[in-house]
Amino acid sequence: MKKYLLSILTLILPLLTFAQDSTADSIDAVFKKYTGWFVEGIFSEIPFTDTIKIPWVLLVLIGGALFFTIYFKFINFTGFRTAIKVVQGKYEDIEKHGVDTLYGDQTPGGNIFETIKDEGADGEVSHFQALTAALSATVGLGNIAGVAVALSIGGPGATFWMIIAGLLGMASKFAECTLGVKYRDVGEDGTVYGGPMYYLTKGLKEKGVGGIGKILAVLFAIFVVGGSFGGGNMFQANQAAAQFTKLFDLTGDNAGMYFGIVMAVLVAVVIIGGIKRIASVTEKVVPFMAGIYVLAALIILFANFTLIDDAFAAIFNGAFTPLAGLGGVIGVMIQGVRRGAFSNEAGVGSAAIAHSAVRTKYPASEGIVALLEPFVDTVVICTMTALVIVITNFDGGFMEYGVEIKEGVEITATAFDTVIPHFSIVLTIAVILFAFSTMISWSYYGMQGWVFLFGKGKVTDLVYKVLFLFFVVVGASISLGAVIDFSDAMIFAMVVPNIIGVVMLSPVIKKELIKYMNAINKKEDAIEDGATDLVDKM
Repeated sequence: MKKYLLSILTLILPLLTFAQDSTADSIDAVFKKYTGWFVEGIFSEIPFTDTIKIPWVLLVLIGGALFFTIYFKFINFTGFRTAIKVVQGKYEDIEKHGVDTLYGDQTPGGNIFETIKDEGADGEVSHFQALTAALSATVGLGNIAGVAVALSIGGPGATFWMIIAGLLGMASKFAECTLGVKYRDVGEDGTVYGGPMYYLTKGLKEKGVGGIGKILAVLFAIFVVGGSFGGGNMFQANQAAAQFTKLFDLTGDNAGMYFGIVMAVLVAVVIIGGIKRIASVTEKVVPFMAGIYVLAALIILFANFTLIDDAFAAIFNGAFTPLAGLGGVIGVMIQGVRRGAFSNEAGVGSAAIAHSAVRTKYPASEGIVALLEPFVDTVVICTMTALVIVITNFDGGFMEYGVEIKEGVEITATAFDTVIPHFSIVLTIAVILFAFSTMISWSYYGMQGWVFLFGKGKVTDLVYKVLFLFFVVVGASISLGAVIDFSDAMIFAMVVPNIIGVVMLSPVIKKELIKYMNAINKKEDAIEDGATDLVDKM
């Protein structure tokens, strides 16, 4: 591995001067000239009235979420308890061997456990590891900075619609991640290749529209590669470098580049090991950093316990009777829904790539686990951030609702510092860790798209990883401007082919859900009947 890492860094070092090149501004201008049409197209708004304009991509995201919620009979709520049990490993036995093998015919002449051929489930990671790997790509700057920006524009009421977006997004995550496992490819060495590229190709081919599926898959792969270099990489490195240099008051043109080099080395060490190492890191980093952040938020909420009901009142009232100048109820709704949908990436299809690597025989089992993701990301963490800001702003008055801010991290840091002095230091560390975990997860997403486009092999992998690490340094070193606008547009362009495919394949998802729930019921019935001897021998 050391030799591999050295070769990658050797290839990167000659390119580092680009990060500090004086032509960065001209590159940005050229990028804007030739990609501006794409950015404007993805983020263009549909005018409903003179004052109400809604981004079309937001309508696709929320429309899809509503469809999945209704079609799967509110799986975002009815499947929540089951999701917790799956993550705890309650059904790990049937997911590994199949329910019929373990809880089928227990009569004489039936299966004898010692003689059963090992037909364990394909996959590389556990349910918990897949969940944390996907969460590491969504829990991050959007939860810290993005919430503050949404509140500055839409007021406290934006939080209410943010929660609604998170709850609806749970159904989208369930649907796309079930398909991710259903149609994944498994290599001879056990490596898993999955995500929208595969279920768009294979799933739609089964539907008799393979040509359309192939086109949608290629488009998605292109978008996910571009998104991995930009929003999943350069933007994260840029924000982490900015917070780091600000914290330690570092100046000079090379400060960002040096930070980027260190970050690139750390990212390289992780991504060389593939999804197994990524998952092993994220299962430790994500709960740790999210735990610290949530704990600090809880401390502030307990310290201001008497104001919690006032904060919720402001959130609820603001959702339906917004303050003057905030664009009315629809304006507040757009800000909240947009932040919630963009934060948890439900419907984007990215998480299906990470969840595809799970070990299970039942695709719906991972879909059910995945629905926890928007709940944790948006309903819990984003809401906590909003509550802290709203409560501390009652007396602090550091934010004027209706006036858009640019530096969301600073507002959130100010809110936390009002109760926990100097917590902004911890918050800076959290931002860096969030950025790091997001980068390693998006490196896997981009790699899957890259492999789909250019084929599998060590050389293909090496080329992508070299490019990814190079962009880590670039992102930390220059002002991104139009480059990051384009890459963000590519991330949300993923919504179009993904939602089209998932809606068309919804009947397949429903069959997989019924199959898994029947397996769970069969196990529970067998246990109630006392058929536990076979399981005890495992």
